[in-house]
Amino acid sequence: MEATTHVTRETLKAGEVLCSYCTARCCRYFAMNIDKPTTWEQFDNMRWYMMHGPFSIFVDGDSWYLLIPGDCQHLQADHRCGTYHTRPQICRDYTTDACEYDNDGVYDQYFETPDQLWEYAHAILPAKPRRAPGDPVSLPVLQMA
Repeated sequence: MEATTHVTRETLKAGEVLCSYCTARCCRYFAMNIDKPTTWEQFDNMRWYMMHGPFSIFVDGDSWYLLIPGDCQHLQADHRCGTYHTRPQICRDYTTDACEYDNDGVYDQYFETPDQLWEYAHAILPAKPRRAPGDPVSLPVLQMA
């Protein structure tokens, strides 16, 4: 059996398309830019996002992202787009100039579980105020209509 040579951007021949050598990494998830958390409430909301699926959060430079895994419903077995000619504009605008083909997938920070994110929050935020022993516990007052 003949060994296959890994094609790099530099060894790509004229007229060849980098996508021909890729497993469609760009079509197997999407990432939404989110605000950088600075409060306990914001970190807690992010934990809530992560509790709703196999989501993760990553930081690249100064930008924070919610990563949502999932193959595009039009991704074919050969890793090509099944709706290429009518694909959404975001796909049309995407180029291989800086795509993930030869990217190692390493980010500045990567949180795979809500617990990892919460641990990070504890490391960087001021301690959460706690109720002192003996302090009364206030309960919400119910309003009757």
